[in-house]
Amino acid sequence: MTDPLSTDPLAQVIQLLRPRAVFSKGISGAGRWAVRYTEFGQPGFCAVTEGRCRLAVDGEDPVVLEEGDFVLLPATPAFTMSGLDPAAPKLIDPHQAPATDGEIRYGRQDGPPDVRQFGGYFAFESPDAALLVSLLPRMIHIRGVPRLAQLVRLVGEEAARDDLGRDLVLARLVEILLIEALRSVPGDAAQPGLLRGLADARIAAALRPMHGDAERSWTVKDLAQEAGMSRSAFFDRFTRTVGVRPMEYLLQWRMAVAKDLLRSGGIALDEVARRVGYGSASTFSTAFSRHAGIPPGRFMRTAGAADAAHARPV
Repeated sequence: MTDPLSTDPLAQVIQLLRPRAVFSKGISGAGRWAVRYTEFGQPGFCAVTEGRCRLAVDGEDPVVLEEGDFVLLPATPAFTMSGLDPAAPKLIDPHQAPATDGEIRYGRQDGPPDVRQFGGYFAFESPDAALLVSLLPRMIHIRGVPRLAQLVRLVGEEAARDDLGRDLVLARLVEILLIEALRSVPGDAAQPGLLRGLADARIAAALRPMHGDAERSWTVKDLAQEAGMSRSAFFDRFTRTVGVRPMEYLLQWRMAVAKDLLRSGGIALDEVARRVGYGSASTFSTAFSRHAGIPPGRFMRTAGAADAAHARPV
């Protein structure tokens, strides 16, 4: 991870999520077709490279995707994708769907497709993924940003290779893809969360030092001064814009950073405590145990064992 005292909250959140590429594929459709995917929970993405189709994500308004459109679902809920003509959907469980090397074709199997897209999913390795994802929009639909489609193609090309360094390149490409997608979302279109907070100049003025100086003993009054607002006005605006109270957000961020430091190993507990704003290891241990449900020492051992198992060759 880059320096945790960096003041770019968006980049920090992406790096703490630890995204890694898992699967990508080409998809096309022709004629009458529809597929209904059950809830997946992992981040999913697609870029339409030709034609049009309809996407209906549970809890969101249906949209017609066109050539050049990009969609990111940070915690993919159930959704239906189809051609523009009505059709009975074929049910697919993404947890059970077999991997395939070629393009997947829906509907009419012969002739040119009505739509072609490239998509897939990846995983977040962070133990705080659910918490961090809650700060992001449920669905991100971006139109007219060719760079995103180019990045999706690069992910697909790299995923198809079997060269040295493939996993590292994929991890970096997915990080770039996420940052590019998130910063392309208009601030006024974002749901309450980190993106809307960063789009608000006053709230961003408080978010950046919270991220850049997590060890400081922040108070709501201090943060309000950073934002140039009264305490009560700042508290209300932050809560409405980000979706959580200022000190709740600060606690979540500190604990996410602490988990990342504990996972990395080699850092004394009192040093971890200092870096996330606690005066002693015992005070930090109490707060961490309350937040994570286990003491920091046990978390460090459990995370280390999980990382070792993931890194072990199959």
